[in-house]
Amino acid sequence: MTMFLITRGIKPADVLNLEPGSVPFPTSVIEMLSGDLGQPAGGWPKKLQKVVLGDRQPIRGRPGARLKPLNLKKVKDELSAKLKHEADDTELYSHLMYPEVFAEYAKFVRDYGDVGPLPTPAFFYGLKPGEEISVEIEEGKTLFIKLSHLGDLDKDGRRVVTFELNGMTREAAVTDRSVVAKAKGRPKADPADAMQVAAPMPGLITSLAVNVGAKWPRATNC
Repeated sequence: MTMFLITRGIKPADVLNLEPGSVPFPTSVIEMLSGDLGQPAGGWPKKLQKVVLGDRQPIRGRPGARLKPLNLKKVKDELSAKLKHEADDTELYSHLMYPEVFAEYAKFVRDYGDVGPLPTPAFFYGLKPGEEISVEIEEGKTLFIKLSHLGDLDKDGRRVVTFELNGMTREAAVTDRSVVAKAKGRPKADPADAMQVAAPMPGLITSLAVNVGAKWPRATNC
């Protein structure tokens, strides 16, 4: 709630003066003031509840009393199908407690991977040319990344980023989301599907050197 008020420029003292239901508070705030997480000693301030909830009625009594028993195995199987991998207990419980928040998180991880090891300023603001950061990907393994140069924008809305990885120069084409590309992108593969692999260039598969049931298939003569 604090972060929401800061981003909207709303001072805490002005919250109670808002028109009930006029501000789209985050789902987590609405659920908290509804009593989904329980009640604090003395209950929530009635006026604050009215501002946040609008016409929605708060829960009376124990929040879990209105919930039906869950088949955890069924929910876990359904979640695994959505994630396209076997969901672990942490993912299952996160999904049960905060379904919308977890869905956004899962999509972000699917698109960008685990960015937890990145320093916070680098994650939010990126690097400036000449700036270097260290990223510990696991115990005893640290990557040193230095941004060298940002290339010009091409017709597809991408820039060639030149950087150093542990002292070795690398390049990568990155989409600049601050501009609108003139050319329409054509994704080569679905990043959410582990069975799809994008080809670096157009080609035609003429034969597969495998048989039914073989492991580690390898395409040849492409």
